[in-house]
Amino acid sequence: MRVEWKGVFPALMTEFYQDGSLDLESTQRHAAACLDVGCNGLIMLGTLGENSSLAPAEKEAVLRAAVETAAGRVPVIAGVAEYTTALAIESAGRAERAGCAGIMALPCMVYEQDEREAVHHFRTLAAGTGLPIMIYNNPLAYKVDLKPEGFLGLVESANIVAIKESSHDSRRMTDSWNVLGDRFVMFCGVDDLIFENVLCGGVGWVSGLVNSFPAEGVRLFELTRAGRIEEARALYRWFMPLLHLDVHKKLVQYIKLANQMTGMGAEWVRPPRLPLVGQERERVEDIVRRALERRPALG
Repeated sequence: MRVEWKGVFPALMTEFYQDGSLDLESTQRHAAACLDVGCNGLIMLGTLGENSSLAPAEKEAVLRAAVETAAGRVPVIAGVAEYTTALAIESAGRAERAGCAGIMALPCMVYEQDEREAVHHFRTLAAGTGLPIMIYNNPLAYKVDLKPEGFLGLVESANIVAIKESSHDSRRMTDSWNVLGDRFVMFCGVDDLIFENVLCGGVGWVSGLVNSFPAEGVRLFELTRAGRIEEARALYRWFMPLLHLDVHKKLVQYIKLANQMTGMGAEWVRPPRLPLVGQERERVEDIVRRALERRPALG
């Protein structure tokens, strides 16, 4: 299906049983719950989908399960995060076979690229797939920062159509517009910048906490896009302690625990990740518990 690159796309969790095996039924149930409240697409196998923890056959199984659940209602976008460019092209092929509508491409894992190498990687990947591509720019996590000027090297790759901007710099939306115009569709990729990013031109949100609070996430995005600033700001203030969980190195464990507390999933992860314990667990539980106690009535 054709991707309409706008709206709220949760970076969906991959669900596991406690023994670490795939729980595709729970993954599908979670995806359906997000779609039922108005999410506009599904991002599978991103950071929160624990891409690097899955074998190739498992990745394809997760993608097929998501495509089955979406049933043509919304596009399913596959995260592509591999060690080499050639492996990334193979991964894009699996996504296409599974019925995905597009891919979210990350820089190559492990090796820390510079801008020239990252641009070459994305350009080569684009030439190796017919799927439309969202580039995931996250310098804090992946150690390469494509600034707006760097994306000029990708404008001739017609199937690179969107940017998930996760630089933690709210000025990037405006800088990107000034350098690139409307060549790329801009998505916010940092949960606790969504209000600012939408006001400055972001038309989509790849979100972590929408996993746990999908109705509130969709409403926040819609209010902000509609310019209903006072209502959006009030909801944003309630949401912010939760949204901060998305920008920690343990975001997977944090948000999976939030999912468990809201009935949206389970906390099980694959090693080397481990479920939270001690004061760290208590802190996250307290944040989620206080949010639930003050949960706004959306009407």
